[in-house]
Amino acid sequence: MPLSILRNVFGYEQFRGQQAEIIEAICANEDVLVLMPTGGGKSLCYQIPALIRNGMGVVISPLIALMQDQVSALAQVGIKAEFLNSSLSAQQAQEIEENVRRGEVDLLYIAPERLMQRGTFALIQSLVDTQSIALFAIDEAHCVSQWGHDFRSEYLKLSILHEQFPSVPRIALTATADARTQQEIIERLQLEHARHFISGFDRPNIQYRVHVKDNPKQQLLAFLQAEHEQDSGIIYCLSRKSVESTAEWLQIRGFDALPYHAGLPAEMRREHQARFLREDKIIMVATIAFGMGIDKPDVRFVAHMDLPKSLESYYQETGRAGRDGEAANAWMVYGLQDAIKLKQMMAQGDGNEDFKRAEVQKLDALLGFCEVTTCRRNVLLNYFGEIHSKPCENCDTCLRPPETWDATVAAQKALSTVHHSGQRFGVAHLVAILLGADNQRIRQFNHDKLSTYGIGKELDAVQWRSVFRQLVAMNYIAVDISGYGALSLQETCRPLLKGLATLMLRVDPQVSAAVSGRARGAANIAKRIEEEDVPLWMALRKCRKQLAEDLGVPPYVVFHDATLLDMIAKRPSNKMALLAINGVGESKMEKYGQEFLTVIETAG
Repeated sequence: MPLSILRNVFGYEQFRGQQAEIIEAICANEDVLVLMPTGGGKSLCYQIPALIRNGMGVVISPLIALMQDQVSALAQVGIKAEFLNSSLSAQQAQEIEENVRRGEVDLLYIAPERLMQRGTFALIQSLVDTQSIALFAIDEAHCVSQWGHDFRSEYLKLSILHEQFPSVPRIALTATADARTQQEIIERLQLEHARHFISGFDRPNIQYRVHVKDNPKQQLLAFLQAEHEQDSGIIYCLSRKSVESTAEWLQIRGFDALPYHAGLPAEMRREHQARFLREDKIIMVATIAFGMGIDKPDVRFVAHMDLPKSLESYYQETGRAGRDGEAANAWMVYGLQDAIKLKQMMAQGDGNEDFKRAEVQKLDALLGFCEVTTCRRNVLLNYFGEIHSKPCENCDTCLRPPETWDATVAAQKALSTVHHSGQRFGVAHLVAILLGADNQRIRQFNHDKLSTYGIGKELDAVQWRSVFRQLVAMNYIAVDISGYGALSLQETCRPLLKGLATLMLRVDPQVSAAVSGRARGAANIAKRIEEEDVPLWMALRKCRKQLAEDLGVPPYVVFHDATLLDMIAKRPSNKMALLAINGVGESKMEKYGQEFLTVIETAG
C-alpha cells in the first residue's frame, strides 16, 4: 500500500534510502526519530503513514510562513490538508476546526504554540479519544535543543504528546543535528524507545567553497556574473544593515535581489518570500531570519558574506541549495574580523557560561573548516560523525588543492610578538610591530623597543594577517571577546614556541570567481540541455509558470524541474505515458496533464 500511494498520489516509482522502513515503522505504531539531509524526502515519511492509518496526521512545525505552500502542494496531489496558526482569522480557524471534527482533513499543520492553546489541545484530546489521530509528526525537531542553532522554547513542551497520548505514534524529523543535539532531542521528546533512522549527511551535488575576504561585494559580484546570472539563490549576511546594503548594491548591478530580515515590515517580508518562491532568478539577501524549511527546489547557490555561528548552521543554510539534486554551490567569504565579531556577540548574549563555551567551541570548529587544506566535505561530514576519507572531488580544496608553506618561524615570530606586547593588542597593531612601522601608537607603548620590532619584513601586511587568522583558527591564539579584539596565547602554542613542533599554513590564493571549468555553469540546468531541446524546455517552463499563477502557488508545486527534464527525455504522447514520468501522480495528471502533453506535441 505505501508504494501504491507513492506512485499513484505522488508520482514517484520507488522509495529512496530508508523511507520505506520509516513508513513501515510508523504504520506499526512505533515512535521514530529521523535524521535525513535536506531534500532527502522527509515529508513523505509522515505524509504516507497519515494516509494509511486511521485518522488525521498532525504535523507540528515552526514554519508559519510556509504552511500555506505545503498545504497548497498537498492539495495539488489530492490530499486534504489544512493549517492552524496565528495568520488565520478567528472565523477561518473555526471553520478548519469544524472540518477536522468532521474527519475531512488528512493532514493538519500546526504551530507548536497553537497546539498548546487550551481549545486546540482539547480538540486533539477528543480526536485521540475517538482514535481519529493517525500520528504526530514533529518537524525541525532540532528546535528542541537548547544547545542548537534554532532553539524554540515552545518545543520543550512537546513531551506532553507522549505523556498524554502514548497510543499515538510520533515521528521527529530533522536534517541537522550533531551527536549532542541528537541526544537532547531524544531526552526532551522522550524518544528513548523510538527507532532511530540516521541517513548520511552528504549532499554530493553541493560544491563547497570558502574564500578569504578581500572586497567581499566585488568577490560576490564576480561569482554571480561568472556562474549564476540567471539563477535563484540566497545570500546570508550577519547584520540587517549589511542585508539592505548588499541587496541595493546588487539591484544597481542588474540583479533582482530582495532584502529579508526581522526588522522589515511583515507585509514586505511576506511579499519578498512569495516572490522568491514563485518567480525565477530571484536572489534573497537575508539574515538567518529567512530560510528554515524553505522548500524551493531550484536554489542554485547559497552565499555567505559573513561566518555563520557554527557548522550546524552552515550545513543547514547551505542545504537550502540544490534540493532538486542538481548541481549547486555553497560559497562563502570570511576573515578574522568575522570570528572576532561573532565571539563578542556570543559573550554578550543570553545563556550561562556552559552555553557560551559550547557556542565558542562550535565557532572554533567552523573556523577549522574554513582553514582546512584537505577535503572540505570530509571535514564537514566527520563533524556530524559520518567518517569519510576519500576526497570528494567537488569542493575547492579537492578541485584546486591549496598551496602550503612552512610557517614555523613566522608563527614563532607572531606568537612572540603577542607575548612581548602584553597580550592586549589586536592584529593591526601586532602586524605593525612585526613590520617595524614608525607611528605614534607604536612609540606610545615603546613597542619600537621590543625584540620582535621589525623582524617580520619578509612578509607583507596581508600575509601577516593570514598568519594570525590561521593561528586563531587552529586555536594557538585566543581572541579577547570584551570588545577590543586583543589576541592572547593559548597553552597549545607552547610546543611551537619552544621549537618542538612545526607548522604548515595555507597560502591564501588570489581571488577568482570560479574554481574549475567543471564547476562553472554546472548549476545552470538550461546550459546542460541539448540545443535542439531548449525550445521545449522553455515552453514547458512557460506552461508551468502560467498554471502556477492561475493556482496561486510556486511553480515547483506544479512540477519540479526534474519532472520537466524527464518529459524532455521521454516525450510522453498520452496520459498513460505521462503517468510514467517521475513526479506525475494521478491527481496532477488529471488536473493539468493535458496542457503539458499539448506543449510536447506542439514542440514536436
